[in-house]
Amino acid sequence: MPDGYRLAIRRWDGATDPDVVALGLHGFNDYSRAFAPLGEDLAAAGITTYAVDQRGFGDTRQAGRWHGSARLQADLRTLIRLLRAHHPQARLVVIGESMGAAVALAASAQSPLDIDALVLIAPAVWSRATMPWYQRLALDVTAQTLPALKLTGSGISITPSDNKPMLRTMSRDPLVIKATRVDALWGVTNLMDQAAAWPDIRHNPEQPPLLILYGERDSIIPPRAFCRFIARVPLDGQTRLALYADGWHMLPRDLQGAPVRQDILSWLQDPNAPLPSGEEIGPDRARLQRFCQAASPSLAVLKHKARHLPHAMLAASVAFTARARR
Repeated sequence: MPDGYRLAIRRWDGATDPDVVALGLHGFNDYSRAFAPLGEDLAAAGITTYAVDQRGFGDTRQAGRWHGSARLQADLRTLIRLLRAHHPQARLVVIGESMGAAVALAASAQSPLDIDALVLIAPAVWSRATMPWYQRLALDVTAQTLPALKLTGSGISITPSDNKPMLRTMSRDPLVIKATRVDALWGVTNLMDQAAAWPDIRHNPEQPPLLILYGERDSIIPPRAFCRFIARVPLDGQTRLALYADGWHMLPRDLQGAPVRQDILSWLQDPNAPLPSGEEIGPDRARLQRFCQAASPSLAVLKHKARHLPHAMLAASVAFTARARR
């Protein structure tokens, strides 16, 4: 990076001179290996995929420390510029998962990204606007008074995926962060605030094609938060949404990840073609509306979830540690 900071990058090579190049941005406390299943599938179809360990994650200096939303967004723009220079004739696509999707959204809300398409997998849009006031207060107070306190997610009864073998592998992987600093949770919440505001402040009315993917079983980014976000996003052909009935948070790595990966590949090859899974939400949003209405939590449910301080984004990275060992 321009400041001398080094980011670890993985690559899955497709064609010698690929027509499409993808840049993968991982989720909170994860790292570039998250894109292995998708990268392998895309490479088999001739698409080259790069995945980066974002600053403060994976095999980078000071892993576990939050380096700031602005820095993550600046790194993304640098990576885009470098890939444009290295593959000048290729279509460039950013694929963001969870926090990685939030980085792309927050950056594009400030000014357009120099990309040809964007894929958002389970975007991290759980902003403070969709948290109860006492949850917001608890997070902010803890971040101010005990910023270096590390939390492990013990007692959180949610899981990011139904793929237990994959979760066991992650629990043994030293590059996956399993004890999270409170100030990092506070920082990623700030990032999610920015990402959730994207529909209202985006600066590019003629945005590149956008594919959004979300699973009905996702308990890491609550349905209430996702539904509030997607209600403000027009599904107009340029922007498309797939809602997977059996999908969890780590969609390409779930047990039903193959159809998700096939949808991404199909869309990259032809953004106008029907998605093979058949899980796309139509312009009338009827299935999405039913899902959002059914998922609207009662006040009692919100209070129960709020007891798991500071919030369930932590569980995306640590819940598998306890559950996979059962």
